[in-house]
Amino acid sequence: MKYRLLNLLWIWMFPWMVCAQINTDRVMAIGRNALYFEDYVLSIQYFNQVINAKPYLSDPYFFRGLAKINLDDFQGAEKDCTEAIERNPFVVNAYQIRGLARIQQDNFSGAVEDYIKALEFDPENITLWHNLVLCRIRQENYDVAKQELDRLIQISPKYTKAYLMRGEVDLKQKDTLTAEKDFNKALEIDRYDPDTWSARAMLYLMKEKYVDAEKDLDQAIHLSVRNSGLYINRALSRYHQNNLRGAMSDYDMALDMDPNNFIGHYNRGLLRAQVGDDNRAIEDFNFVIEMEPDNMMAIFNRGLLLDQTGDYRGAIKDYSTVIDEYPNFLVGYQYRAAARKKIGDMKGADADEFKVMKAHLDQMNGVKQQNSDEDDKSRTRKKSDKNMNNYRKIVVADNDNSEEKYKNDYRGRVQDRNINIVPQPMFVITYYEKYSDVKQQRHYYKFVDDLNARRLYPSALLITNDEAALNESQANRHFASIDEQTSAIVNEPQNVHKRFARALDFYLVQDLENALTDLNEAIKCEPTYFLPYFNRAIVRYKLMESQKLLQDYEKNDRKVTSGLSTQSSDLGMVKRDLDKVIELIPDFVYAYYNRGNVLASLKDYRAAIEDYDRAIELDAKFADAYYNRGLTHIFLGNNKQGIQDLSKAGELGLYSAYNVIKRFTERTE
Repeated sequence: MKYRLLNLLWIWMFPWMVCAQINTDRVMAIGRNALYFEDYVLSIQYFNQVINAKPYLSDPYFFRGLAKINLDDFQGAEKDCTEAIERNPFVVNAYQIRGLARIQQDNFSGAVEDYIKALEFDPENITLWHNLVLCRIRQENYDVAKQELDRLIQISPKYTKAYLMRGEVDLKQKDTLTAEKDFNKALEIDRYDPDTWSARAMLYLMKEKYVDAEKDLDQAIHLSVRNSGLYINRALSRYHQNNLRGAMSDYDMALDMDPNNFIGHYNRGLLRAQVGDDNRAIEDFNFVIEMEPDNMMAIFNRGLLLDQTGDYRGAIKDYSTVIDEYPNFLVGYQYRAAARKKIGDMKGADADEFKVMKAHLDQMNGVKQQNSDEDDKSRTRKKSDKNMNNYRKIVVADNDNSEEKYKNDYRGRVQDRNINIVPQPMFVITYYEKYSDVKQQRHYYKFVDDLNARRLYPSALLITNDEAALNESQANRHFASIDEQTSAIVNEPQNVHKRFARALDFYLVQDLENALTDLNEAIKCEPTYFLPYFNRAIVRYKLMESQKLLQDYEKNDRKVTSGLSTQSSDLGMVKRDLDKVIELIPDFVYAYYNRGNVLASLKDYRAAIEDYDRAIELDAKFADAYYNRGLTHIFLGNNKQGIQDLSKAGELGLYSAYNVIKRFTERTE
């Protein structure tokens, strides 16, 4: 049985409010809708209602489990999927989600059971095979992993990730020759996948073929230029070739893209220390320690640098922190003794030197010292390596960190879907807007409400930036209304409301030119009436957009265009209309918001922020203004302020804000 997560049904009422017997199909649809829009807590409430009404259904348990896994409630997700399976043991997706929940709890054997069971019902599901193999790798069951990879390759011979995983298994089994064959096969299938080049590069690094590794990483970077990890790895290959300048350049590039990259800061700190750039090396280690206050190697390296720059007390403090954690770390005592002598603490220095001397005597007598393992010849260490004797080694990512490689078809559609980062749209005065049971904010202005009370227009006016397309009957009604308003205008040519009403009709049936004409006439009839200016700004903006599309089309069609206004001049006209609205009605919040959008389009970001500020001053719950101000701050490089605004927008109901927040705060190690 297949489940469609993206089943978006627009619900126009809450049935449980009008009858005791709820419509479970509708409530389920609302819950799935909330789930899709990332309102996981709300979706759980809807699924709870269905479970209370019909506890024998499997679907609400499954979808509630899906919501919980996105809230990182892995135990709860596992329990709900179990409930779903008990009610319907043929739900493939329930096994898949339960498997993911079990992985997050390090229950790999349980996850394996789930994937094997799911494959009985869907034996060619690539995602199931993929995750099953990764579980086998985490269990170190390499022979079985290879058998299953062979099966996966049989099902999908062009699935490059299967060859990459098999190559990883080869490496686990110390078979570098076969691993290279698998990576080469992946490259033969797809030379445009940066992961394949990166995988072979890591193999070359392992084999100390640093020139070849750099060449492969050059290819990977060419295909994925914004991937900071690739620059980190290329820096490693360059470092081993003593190309310190090139390595430093790669670390700088990686950190420009991903300022929170732990490995980038740590390794750049080591490199800066190596070339004598002590103060900036301290800055890098400060950053690492701020991220990981218990990172003893970073603390010790900072202590060494403080020592070199004359801050002996600061160095002693760092040495002491490390020694408290690793009391048998002899190198720490040696350096602390030297630093204590420099500040005249001879008693403390003597105590440290005695500790070192005693340890050496014990060693001579056969007493093995904790954390005194002889340093191996490698110039690198894994991030998970806690041997303090490796404090000067360049960090590489752990090979067995497979958590991020698990595939979740649903998470990509829900939490991590790839959205376009664009501002929220302009507001307009119209008759229709899309219904959403997720975003509940009603846009209100008293003057518009008073107009509706006076029934001056055929339908109630709405303020919205989420316009609904007309259905056939609505379109026919507005075409008929155009004729009615035309007759009324003939009888009352100076009636501004008749002009504005017909302009709305033209606007709704997409006759923008005639809408603009009527709005011009409405302004002539009543120059102090702000609604025609407000909507004229929108009509002009949409005309500009349509003209731009025409330009792009004709450009692509290699035709010469003429007589089309430029975008900047069109936007200037839009802005002047909004200026007039603000002059006439200084407290009309939507005019400031729209003008902010226009200014942002003109790349006058600071002026745009001022307008968003004013909009928020007038309406502290204006989610769209927070959202757009947040994006504008990010465009200016003020990520902290931007994320703060986006968080508020999310709180107020614009849940897409969380996608943007995740993108600009995500840390990659």
